[in-house]
Amino acid sequence: MRLRGFSHALGRIPIDLLRARRLFLAAGGHFTGACERERGEKGDTGFRAAPGASRTGGSPGGSRGRTRRKRRPGNGRGVAAGLSSRREDFEDDPRALGARGHRRSVSRGSYQLQAQMNRAVYEDRPPGSVVPTSAAEASRAMAGDTSLSENYAFAGMYHVFDQHVDEAVPRVRFANDDRHRLACCSLDGSISLCQLVPAPPTVLRVLRGHTRGVSDFAWSLSNDILVSTSLDATMRIWASEDGRCIREIPDPDGAELLCCTFQPVNNNLTVVGNAKHNVHVMNISTGKKVKGGSSKLTGRVLALSFDAPGRLLWAGDDRGSVFSFLFDMATGKLTKAKRLVVHEGSPVTSISARSWVSREARDPSLLINACLNKLLLYRVVDNEGTLQLKRSFPIEQSSHPVRSIFCPLMSFRQGACVVTGSEDMCVHFFDVERAAKAAVNKLQGHSAPVLDVSFNCDESLLASSDASGMVIVWRREQK
Repeated sequence: MRLRGFSHALGRIPIDLLRARRLFLAAGGHFTGACERERGEKGDTGFRAAPGASRTGGSPGGSRGRTRRKRRPGNGRGVAAGLSSRREDFEDDPRALGARGHRRSVSRGSYQLQAQMNRAVYEDRPPGSVVPTSAAEASRAMAGDTSLSENYAFAGMYHVFDQHVDEAVPRVRFANDDRHRLACCSLDGSISLCQLVPAPPTVLRVLRGHTRGVSDFAWSLSNDILVSTSLDATMRIWASEDGRCIREIPDPDGAELLCCTFQPVNNNLTVVGNAKHNVHVMNISTGKKVKGGSSKLTGRVLALSFDAPGRLLWAGDDRGSVFSFLFDMATGKLTKAKRLVVHEGSPVTSISARSWVSREARDPSLLINACLNKLLLYRVVDNEGTLQLKRSFPIEQSSHPVRSIFCPLMSFRQGACVVTGSEDMCVHFFDVERAAKAAVNKLQGHSAPVLDVSFNCDESLLASSDASGMVIVWRREQK
């Protein structure tokens, strides 16, 4: 609901200003519950909020017989204007979101404060523990009383796509908040958009235009466009609806482009990494590099990842370093903050950031592949992106650009799971909470090193791609 509605309600409720302010701050915009409680205690005030109004800012069900005051136009961006109708990340805390389509900034020192809170509440937990799920009874109840192994048991292959056979598929991704739309890019220079339902699964369209292999791509927040990077030294903007190439943007350095990611708050900005060791923030509307949005690393930039609020960016290179950058939300300027040498000379092929959220705590973490025959899990310990190694998991990776992900629904299950490809031609699942024997599951079926993995939004399907061009979609067992 809007601030005007809230003020109107307060005017008819005998409540002191201090208490009103306290309710305002504590509720973070969710005034419906507070006003309804006051109405019940003090009598009918003539103010009624329909269910869901605290999130959407309006009444989906009408006034139910009561006269509503007409809202003024242009006053819909108040504190309680509601959360965004979609969620980019399952772990986002609704209190960190402001008006529709926008995120509030993370205050300075929030990472240190949260780390102190986590240590105070969970200081007795064993070493290597990351997510406080043993205390998250409410969260576990949402997923049922089943083990992590049972949760990630798979019934077998749902479908196999082989349109890119004989050329590696370095990236496969489900669309945001989508169960059945999938895309993959290939070193044959094309991108495939696939639809899994209705049966049988089909390739909707193939995006062609790059003259060399496509190294990476990303979906926009609303899934209406894709951005791709290629070894032909260009990035392209595509319309997912009809497959049109909206714009072709050359790399500012004329170098091979190796990775890309959207800025999570402002999808008009895309960050790319190239073979001349540079990271560039690009405005995809103008096709120009953002002033102050470039920085140099120690090697070829292979991996990029933002934190959920979009204020921290991590970049990994082929010399074994991971750099953190502070991202200026207003200007797109990058400020180099920290550097971590994972292992000198070992390429960092994948970085995945995640704000681990349960009902009890928040624990920002980073998942890294670095050609060390290990999957590495780091904790983000401050607001400059400093990393602290928590634990590692054994996989086979010494030369291929293998990637890994966090499971999207891990906050609501026992334990917390990560998934990775591997050069042993398998997909591996690990429980980061389990001190010993962390392996949860292993999927076999590929005939070449598995390069990338991607879950759909409800974890009912998992896609994996390999170095031979095969994409397998796996179906999870229904409990």
